[in-house]
Amino acid sequence: MSVPHLLVFVLLVLLPPARCQTISQFDVCRSLRSSEAGPGWEFYACQPPPTNMKEVMQIRVDPPGITCGNPPERFCTLENPYLCSDECDASSPDLSHPPQLMGDRERGGLITYWQTVTWSRYPEPLLANITLSWNKSLEVVDDIVVTFEYGRPTSMVLEKSLDKGVTWQPYQYYADDCLEAFGMSPKRVSDLAPSNLTRVICTEQYSRWVGAKEEKVVLFEVRARFGVFAGPKLINMDALYTRMETMKGLRDFFTFTNLRLRLLRPALGGTYVQRDNLLKYFYAISNIDVPARCKCNLHASQCVLRDATLQCECDHNASGQDCQRCSQGFKSRSWRPGSYLPLPKGSGNTCTYLHTHYCECNGHSNRCSYIDFINVVTCVSCKHNTRGQNCQYCRLGYYRNASLSLEDESVCVECQCDAEGSESPHCSDSGFCRCKVGATGRRCDDCLPGYTWRGGGAVNVCDDERLVCQNGGTCIDFQRCICPDNVTGCENPANNDKECTGPEEMTKGVSGFSGFLPQSRNMLRFIGDCKLSVGVNVSVLGCLSLSVAL
Repeated sequence: MSVPHLLVFVLLVLLPPARCQTISQFDVCRSLRSSEAGPGWEFYACQPPPTNMKEVMQIRVDPPGITCGNPPERFCTLENPYLCSDECDASSPDLSHPPQLMGDRERGGLITYWQTVTWSRYPEPLLANITLSWNKSLEVVDDIVVTFEYGRPTSMVLEKSLDKGVTWQPYQYYADDCLEAFGMSPKRVSDLAPSNLTRVICTEQYSRWVGAKEEKVVLFEVRARFGVFAGPKLINMDALYTRMETMKGLRDFFTFTNLRLRLLRPALGGTYVQRDNLLKYFYAISNIDVPARCKCNLHASQCVLRDATLQCECDHNASGQDCQRCSQGFKSRSWRPGSYLPLPKGSGNTCTYLHTHYCECNGHSNRCSYIDFINVVTCVSCKHNTRGQNCQYCRLGYYRNASLSLEDESVCVECQCDAEGSESPHCSDSGFCRCKVGATGRRCDDCLPGYTWRGGGAVNVCDDERLVCQNGGTCIDFQRCICPDNVTGCENPANNDKECTGPEEMTKGVSGFSGFLPQSRNMLRFIGDCKLSVGVNVSVLGCLSLSVAL
């Protein structure tokens, strides 16, 4: 297994299965399909699978010196405020609490955490910023979970950046008193409606003191926001995907390149600050979960870690870290993000080839698509009933007129195979249809000798010697032919031991008459050849008197 694919595999297994089930659609970018125009790619909207991005995030804390342990110091807990026997020492692996412990895997039940210095400089605010960077656009797919040890902050702000940390905007405010801390009325996500789902709110749900051990987590609720459209159990994801396309700003709301936690006031234990024991006030975070996927503008189904940087494996003739532009050789202005619509597979919105004259479509198309999988350029939407990589073949149901050049708009001629006489509407390269038994002709619209047309070529045998009623006559009881209107012919009574000498005498004097008199050991029978009336009377050797009137 190659290193990039190994990294993809590693990213996939990091997220618990329950979270992966949140959004699992659109995992295929293209599919090879057969059509009348020949085999070709069908492109779909696609996106990488979600994973826990904490495994690849870079963590920075500031201001400098905010992490405890340098110099070493003692600290207490809010639940045992006067038992200050714990120590933080950056020089000791067992007593240090560096920032990377916010994103590590905790093994064997041992909780590791990052910790700040204590609030020994009160009333100066104890402020700390935690910046999480990926150097890549991501889309959050489930709740962001921050786990605090020794109490959740009294007030904090979650911020996001869309430009790799150049500018920042608030994502959500948290406080035990939103009105006092931020001048905002407290709200919950459940208070939001579809029309204001992207509103930045302040919540008191995760900041009030209920005990350091009872409540540790602070959430940025994504699942509940998805549920506004998809339902509480996220069953109707199609409704969410539709809103992602039609509601302005919704997709951008769940997009970020960086996240930042601004810790503004530590947990106070439900009381005011007690100046006589400031060693119990600090921040400590043991874990940050960020379930997200690489944002690839619906042009990639995989995201790999290459040179310590996340990179979309782009399809649809797109390129760039986020598949945000067309590849070289394709029209830059033709770039568009993929679309979730139409459901269920969406639209790939592939980039179009730059030079149409390189398409070599024989004048039947001016659009091309580059297929990087097999490294070829193929024509798209061949016209004039043509198909193929260069529009060089005729569609099924058509054949090439060899007398015309391949560039002629009329080069492909419709087969026009007779629906009743042919086995298929398709014909050979020379235009001949495949006929049913008894039918003949290029279009299978004629009958072979010995066959009549009865909703298709059908043999019209009249006795065991395979003597045939012709010209539309119908055999009755293996004895005689009944002719159509305006056509007369011969019946076959018993001959009373009189013999006829042969068909040439019967046809005497009647131009075009081709009946014949077979002779049988038991019975002389005559199978008539139905003919149009010619206005003469014929008597044949006493065997049969035939009156043909005008």
